[in-house]
Amino acid sequence: MATLLRKIGLIRLHDRDTEDPKHHQGSLKGSKGNQKNNTSKHCQTANETNILSTPEIKARKLDQHGKDKPSGKDKQVKDAKEKQQTGGATSASSIPPLPPHRQHCTQVRTRRLMKELQEIRRLGDNFITVELVEDNLYDWNVKLHQVDKDSALWQDMKETSTEFILLNVTFPDNFPFSPPFMRVLTPRLENGYVLDGGAICMELLTPRGWSSAYTVEAVMRQFAASLVKGQGRICRKAGKSKKAFSRKEAEATFKSLVKTHEKYGWVSPPVSDG
Repeated sequence: MATLLRKIGLIRLHDRDTEDPKHHQGSLKGSKGNQKNNTSKHCQTANETNILSTPEIKARKLDQHGKDKPSGKDKQVKDAKEKQQTGGATSASSIPPLPPHRQHCTQVRTRRLMKELQEIRRLGDNFITVELVEDNLYDWNVKLHQVDKDSALWQDMKETSTEFILLNVTFPDNFPFSPPFMRVLTPRLENGYVLDGGAICMELLTPRGWSSAYTVEAVMRQFAASLVKGQGRICRKAGKSKKAFSRKEAEATFKSLVKTHEKYGWVSPPVSDG
């Protein structure tokens, strides 16, 4: 009996030792393969989830970014409001102050013209009167009431009931160191050194002939003398007498005559003739 049991145990040991090792390895591989397949399936599922979820995440981010970022219209409205709120301050601060030398020139011009205006109003002979154009101290309308009473021009004034010769005088920023610009407004004159547009041919009205010592009264007296010396007359021709002088034409004419006289000299009467 003992011998039989021993034989059966030997047979089982033999079967276990003679078992095919490949079959054993295959079974191990199979189990490992199943584990690997399960792992790969899990990874694929995870990857698919990540791939599918990426656009959704991007879309969510873009949507959130779009909500945070204002639209073009909203931005324009916001910019317009900011400009309206700061517009007044910007426009006020954008005007630069005058340089010191300009301020000084303006002060000198103002004091000089105020003084001359007071002196003209104190004149007792009613030679000239002054009116400010729209209360502008630097823009005068000057009425010349008197010329030589023995002149043909004076006779014309009497016959046409012309009480005065009206002139416009404007003063530059650097007056009295530069001459004023003077032109005739009414009546329309011929000769007497009065040219197109009412420009006046007088050397003392040019930078070359001007002196800061000249006063408006002195200039007007010189002009009255020039009218008589140049045989000025009131234009009575039909149509032409009603045509008004223009400032633009006067300025162009004055520039042209200055160039001509600087080249060929001046023939208008000197200040001493007045």
